[in-house]
Amino acid sequence: MGYLPVLLYLAMDFLGGYSFGTPMALFRVLCLLLSAVLLHKGFFWGGAPGALFAVYHMIEAARRGAYVGYTDILLIVFYVVYGLFLFTVDKSPKAQKIWYVLLRIIGTAAILFAGFYVGIVKWLIFSSIGIHTALSVIGMLILPSLLVPLLWLKKKKKFLAFWCTGLILYGLALGANYGLIRYDESITVNTSPNINVHEYLPFEESSKIVKTKSEALHFTENLPRIDGAAALFPVYSGFVHATYPETTQLYDGKFEYNNTPSGYRLLAEQETDIFIGVYPSEEQRAYAEECGTTFVYTPIGTEAFVFFVHKDNPIDNLTTEQIKGIYAGEITNWKEVGGADEEIFAYQRNQGSGSQSMLERFMDGTPLMEPPTEQVQDLMSGIIERVSDYRSKAGSIGFSFRFYVEGIIKNPDIKMVSVDGIAPTADNIRNGSYPIVTPIYAVTYEEQENDNVDKLLDWILSEEGQYIIEETGYVGIGEAQS
Repeated sequence: MGYLPVLLYLAMDFLGGYSFGTPMALFRVLCLLLSAVLLHKGFFWGGAPGALFAVYHMIEAARRGAYVGYTDILLIVFYVVYGLFLFTVDKSPKAQKIWYVLLRIIGTAAILFAGFYVGIVKWLIFSSIGIHTALSVIGMLILPSLLVPLLWLKKKKKFLAFWCTGLILYGLALGANYGLIRYDESITVNTSPNINVHEYLPFEESSKIVKTKSEALHFTENLPRIDGAAALFPVYSGFVHATYPETTQLYDGKFEYNNTPSGYRLLAEQETDIFIGVYPSEEQRAYAEECGTTFVYTPIGTEAFVFFVHKDNPIDNLTTEQIKGIYAGEITNWKEVGGADEEIFAYQRNQGSGSQSMLERFMDGTPLMEPPTEQVQDLMSGIIERVSDYRSKAGSIGFSFRFYVEGIIKNPDIKMVSVDGIAPTADNIRNGSYPIVTPIYAVTYEEQENDNVDKLLDWILSEEGQYIIEETGYVGIGEAQS
């Protein structure tokens, strides 16, 4: 019984993700182990080392203003009660029996409490790294609770062997699940609208944006509220750097980044003044009409819509019709387009994203196949399905915009394919030979009352604005031939 605090502490450390390596953790184990040995020898005061450490730990926590854990209080209660038990055990067999039952009750409560306490902490840790909820629940409730019979069963060895076997199997399952999560992350290419905006902020010395100051335009008041798509963030951040006051900061109400679906929603609601991105989806245009907003589209540049595969895929070129056949579900094996005998996994993006809307326009009325989906554990909604992200394996194909692939994703395991024999290069966009291009728009709305919005649009189309677009990696509006 005296060894119970040691076992519980080690279990909490293991399941809760704490570290054994700190001097304080090792000292605590030694104190608990010393108390266990002394109590095992029959010394009623044997719990003093462990209890004193618990008191010290509580004092230190209070001194730092931290939360005083119930585990320290339970530990002190345990040692006091067990010490009283040992003090009276030789004086009355009846008292021995009563105390023994009482200690088992206290031990049961301590195990259940510790299991719940550690489980909550472990659940938070596991959920943050994607461990399946079922494994978290097992470790949180079932495994700690199985220690309870050790206090009540007479034949403990067989049950202990059973519990240890379960613990080993649980550890293996946990390790396998974690390994699968990490493998899945390693082969996933992020084509979602995420960008490390801190690398592209205006007025920052280390920023990767094109840093120029406009000689023709500099706003001091009535700043246009500007927003944009992920791949265009470096562009319009450059606009802000060139024309806005240096006090302008991201998310200050004038300079925003909300990605394409949220950005077009806010523009429709007239919460922003200008959105830099590709043409909106049918649903986004319909929502603008519901809001009484009329979008106005000003082309400011040109971009290529590209398709990419794994670098080891022998396919380097696809025709427009082949791509449409793949995304319509009519072509399902790479051998049908001259590749290996392998199933095609044609990944798509979430509805309303700029690239998904571009794919729908590219299909030109040809129905899209159902995209690959995956089941995802959601805290509020349970198990839901979402469109899978692109997996960089030999059978996969994904899509995005050229600069996003070359300038932001920069994944060495993927390659862009030529379309109709034409590679998606800046030169081929300029000369009009690459077949799938889209204008980049500065989208505003007719109901706009801020005169500075038109001034900004004129400046973007000027030599200074087009310089930022070109130097970022896009093709300016005057450079592309259609």
